[in-house]
Amino acid sequence: MIGTEELLAWQIPRICTAAADWLACVICMARMRHRFSRAGLWLADGAALAVISAYMVLTADFDGVWFNLFFAGSAVLMLLFFLAVCREPFWKLVYYCARAFLYSGFASSLMWQVYIWSALRFSAVRNLVAMGLFWAVIYGAVFGAIWLLEFRNQQGSGLDPGMRVSLSVSVMTFVIYVLSSISYAPFETPFGGGSLMDVYNFRTLIYFAGGAMLYGYHLQLYDLQEKREMDALQNLLHLQYETYKRSQESIDLVNQKYHDLKHQIALLRSQGNEERNGVLDQMESEIQSYEALNVTGNKVLDTVLTGKSLHCQSLGIQMTCVADGHALDFLGAIDISSLFGNALDNAIESVSKIPDKEKRLIHLVVSQQKGFLCIKIENCYEGDLHFSDGRPQTTKKDTRYHGFGLRSIESTAEKYGGTVDIKAEKGWFELQILIPIPMGKNTSR
Repeated sequence: MIGTEELLAWQIPRICTAAADWLACVICMARMRHRFSRAGLWLADGAALAVISAYMVLTADFDGVWFNLFFAGSAVLMLLFFLAVCREPFWKLVYYCARAFLYSGFASSLMWQVYIWSALRFSAVRNLVAMGLFWAVIYGAVFGAIWLLEFRNQQGSGLDPGMRVSLSVSVMTFVIYVLSSISYAPFETPFGGGSLMDVYNFRTLIYFAGGAMLYGYHLQLYDLQEKREMDALQNLLHLQYETYKRSQESIDLVNQKYHDLKHQIALLRSQGNEERNGVLDQMESEIQSYEALNVTGNKVLDTVLTGKSLHCQSLGIQMTCVADGHALDFLGAIDISSLFGNALDNAIESVSKIPDKEKRLIHLVVSQQKGFLCIKIENCYEGDLHFSDGRPQTTKKDTRYHGFGLRSIESTAEKYGGTVDIKAEKGWFELQILIPIPMGKNTSR
């Protein structure tokens, strides 16, 4: 049993603060890209919990200025935890670490305030077992609510705020921490309370207000990022369609010249000469292969494929296609050009990096299967691919301005009630799009 005087002399147990720091970090980094496999991540999390707990316990006896310095040092440990586990830009980790620090401060302060209030009134809870129960219940409620708030409307690895926003949030977090610590100052201030509970009230409310303010700011930043991404997707969609229209004009001209050339070949062949006929046979074969590649039954798809196949030829990429173009009849021209343009651009970019030209392969299939339009694009790849929420992550340093091609594909598929599935194994990357064909639009021929 803990006496009243001894209870009033207690501060928040440092092991409780360590647990709050660790839980806040784990929640904030849950949707980020990690450096380790699942087993490695568990080991890293366990090691971080041990280090943070040891640090808090070893610095528990310091008061005054030293207490604040060592407590601020825990924020550095939290940032090191983020850096060790997450494969994300530095300033993004600084931003989420600052928010995790506030979450931790609020949870530990609220837990201790509720426990002290209960212990002053009910002697039955003045023991370590009851304290542990308070700890588990309140931490479970607080961090459960934080989990729901953090991921209610967010996808992927979350916001990437950049340096300026991260520094601003870090400064705000520091100011909130200083304000929350004023009531603990060893000298008299206008913010001190007349009782222990007043001190706890002030600290908890400051953390709550600060956390709520930063959460509202976070939602605004997230909405702004989503708006920018949607604008970028619309621009990309328009760009793909403009590219399609330019390609169509050029390819119509090329087709006209090819048809003229076929008639010229027929005229020359009628004049005899075996050697000349051999050359003409080769020319005619090349013309037929060009025509066969670009006659799918859908003019938009034909145009896109022709442009991409010419680009593939310049890069030494072999692209094969088996496509039922009539299956695309219910899709808009802009959506077809965007869907196939982005998908093939991604495949070409990946395949062009392969040194061995024999492995530069792309295969496209468009078909109807059980009332669904099925689009499958496969290509070889080399190196390691990392996935987050089913999406391959870019290997480029600045992640904010990449990956819009895949997002555009997903947006177009969702527009028609479809889904996008991505697989990568044994050197083959597969993008599969399934879209339900509307009733009355079955185009089987």
